[in-house]
Amino acid sequence: MRFQGVNSCTIASRLPTINWWANYPYPMASVKNFDEILADIRSIATRAELILEEIPAPQKLAPFAYAMTADTQDEIGTARFVLLHDPAGQEGWGGDFRCVTFVRAEVDQEMASDPMVANVGWSWLIESLEKFGCSYVQPSGTVTRVASSSFGTLGERADDSELEVRASWTPTDSFAIANHVRAWLDLLERCAGLEPIPDGVTPLTRSNLSQ
Repeated sequence: MRFQGVNSCTIASRLPTINWWANYPYPMASVKNFDEILADIRSIATRAELILEEIPAPQKLAPFAYAMTADTQDEIGTARFVLLHDPAGQEGWGGDFRCVTFVRAEVDQEMASDPMVANVGWSWLIESLEKFGCSYVQPSGTVTRVASSSFGTLGERADDSELEVRASWTPTDSFAIANHVRAWLDLLERCAGLEPIPDGVTPLTRSNLSQ
């Protein structure tokens, strides 16, 4: 199931209709229904340069899970977002939700050779979360820079440089989890070098949907 730059488009879920909350131990008023969270995520408007796709979620990490990927049209950047939910919480989460993310993008050799690039990559994540007002605890992750050169029969290949950010954190507001997805997309845009859209300018979006 794919959606490209969908502007407030609701995507039919492959997930069966299940009463996730029949045995939920906390007051319903403080936690948003998981299906409603997914509906919020699917209604996110994305810029035309991004291609989003829902993928099978991991089944053994938490009782409830959702996963999606994002790629830039020019294939410079790719990313994955997994939302986990365990009503009982899990050790190390500090809550009952967990965002697990991955972003990788091609960068130029100069940036890859900068000793501060890992710090920059992590600061981009924090800035993206702050940009969308995300509240969270227990952040963790790694930033990796990779520069490769080819030799022998592969010598004609151009040198490659990539920046990779792997991060996870625990949202503390179930009513605003879609903002964490927006922050993840913003991180992909930063890593892939997409120009930021000025305030007050409506981005071009695509409405064609392929399944």
